[in-house]
Amino acid sequence: MPRVIKRTLISLRDALISAGPLLVLALLLLWGAYAWLAPAPPRKVVLLTGPEQSAYAEFGRQYAAELARYGITVELRATQGATENLRRLRDPQERIDVAFVEGGASDALLKVDEVRGGPALEALGTLFYEPVWLFYRDGAAQLGQGGQAAAVARVAKPANAARTGDAARAASPVAPSPSPSLTELLQRPGLRLNVGARGSGAPNLMRKLLHANRVDIDTLKTSRLGETEAVTGFLGGDLDALVFVSAPESPMVQMLLMTPGVRLFDFAQAEAYSRRLPFLTALTLPRGVVDLAQDVPPDDVRLIATTTVLVARVGTHPALEQLFVQAAHALHGGTGWFAHAGQFPVALSADWPMAAEAQRFYRAGAPLLQRYLPFWLANTIDRMWVVLVSIVAVLIPLTRVVPPLYQFRIRSRIYRWYARLRDIEDGMTAAGADPAALLAELNALDRRVEKLPVPLSHADELYALRGHIVLVRERLRGDARPVAAAVG
Repeated sequence: MPRVIKRTLISLRDALISAGPLLVLALLLLWGAYAWLAPAPPRKVVLLTGPEQSAYAEFGRQYAAELARYGITVELRATQGATENLRRLRDPQERIDVAFVEGGASDALLKVDEVRGGPALEALGTLFYEPVWLFYRDGAAQLGQGGQAAAVARVAKPANAARTGDAARAASPVAPSPSPSLTELLQRPGLRLNVGARGSGAPNLMRKLLHANRVDIDTLKTSRLGETEAVTGFLGGDLDALVFVSAPESPMVQMLLMTPGVRLFDFAQAEAYSRRLPFLTALTLPRGVVDLAQDVPPDDVRLIATTTVLVARVGTHPALEQLFVQAAHALHGGTGWFAHAGQFPVALSADWPMAAEAQRFYRAGAPLLQRYLPFWLANTIDRMWVVLVSIVAVLIPLTRVVPPLYQFRIRSRIYRWYARLRDIEDGMTAAGADPAALLAELNALDRRVEKLPVPLSHADELYALRGHIVLVRERLRGDARPVAAAVG
C-alpha cells in the first residue's frame, strides 16, 4: 500500500479518512430522512371487491396482477358490494386500504343525512359506469290494465319484425318494453322483485329511485338474495324481476342479456333521473353492442347509471395510491359499451376529495423518473428529493473542511519527523555530545523518512525534509572530523 500511495497524485485512503466524518454525517441524515418519510410502500395492500362472479371481483383480480409487477401483494377481500365496502372503509377497527364504491351506495336516503364518521376517505378516480340493470320476465310486464297490457304485448313486435324481415329481433332477450314506467312496473300486484343482496349498493340505490317515484319499498314484495341465488330463482320462475347495479363486464349481466324471454327495462325517463339524482348519468345501450351477429339489443335501450369510484383511506401510502391510479388508467382507459377511449379513469368524485397523488397523475401522468428507472428507485428519489436537496445544501459548506483536513493529515506525516530532526540537531551542541551516535541516529531517521507513504502532490515537502536531514548530516560529519583527528 505505501508503494502504491507514493506513485499516485493523491492518497484515496487519506482522502476517505479525511472525509469520513462528513460521510458519516451524510449517512445519518439520509437514514433519518428515510425513516421519517418512509418512501418505500408496504408490500401488502388490502382491496375490498364484491361478490364472486361480479365485475368488482374481476377487476380486483386485474388490479392484483398489475400491482404484482411491482412486488406489491394485493389481498382481495370479497364483500356483498359497495355499501359494505363503504361501511368497512369507515370502520376504524378494519385494516382496509382501498375499495370499490359506487355512487348512491350510502344508507342515507338523502345526501344531507349521510354519515361522515370514521377514518377520512379520499378518491383515486372515477373508474367506469355501473348501469342499473332491471331485468324482468315477459309476464311481469302484464300490469293488469287494458291499455298497458296491450302496449306491453307489443314488446314482441311480430308485425314490425315481419315488416323489416328480421324475425330474430322480435324474440330478442333485451328488447325494450316501450310502455310501462318504473312505477307501473313495480306496482304490479304480486310482483316479486329482488333488489340485491344486503351490503351491495343496489338496495340503497333502488330505495332512492323508488323515493323519487313516490313508491314505498315496503309495499313491494322484495327479496335480498345474492347474485347467483337471485339469477337461479329468476330463471326458475321464483322471481318476476331483479336488479343489478354493475358494470357490463359482470358475467351475470352478460348471461341475462342473452337469455331468451328476459327483458331489460328501458328507462324512458333516464334524463330526468340524472337531473333529480346527481350521482346518476343517463346512458344508452347501443343497438347490437351485446351481440352484433344476433343484433342484441335490437334497439337502443335507455339506461341510468351510477359510477364506481376507487376510494382509499387518508393515510394510505402515496406510492400505493400512485400505483393504483396507474393500474386504473391501464385497466379502464379503453373503449367499452358506454365509454370512449380515454374517458376513464377521471379525476371526478362528488362524494370524496381527490387524493393529491391522483391529482398529480391526472395532471401530468406517471412520474418522470418512473419512465426511465425501476419503480423502487424512482419512487425513493421522487419521495425524498426535497430532503436530498436540503441535505446537500447543508453538506456543501461542510465539505470545505475536507481539503484542509487532508493536507493536515499528509503534512503531519512529514512534519512530525522535524521534531526528531531538531532533537538530533540540538544534541550536537549539548555537553558531551557523541557525533557518531547522533550520526547513526540521523541515518536511521533518514531511512524511516524514505519509506513514508506520501502522494506525489506532497513529494516536495518530503524532499524538503530529506534535504534538511542532509544539511544536519553535513554538520555532524564536520564536527566528527576534528574529534577523529584529535583521537588520532
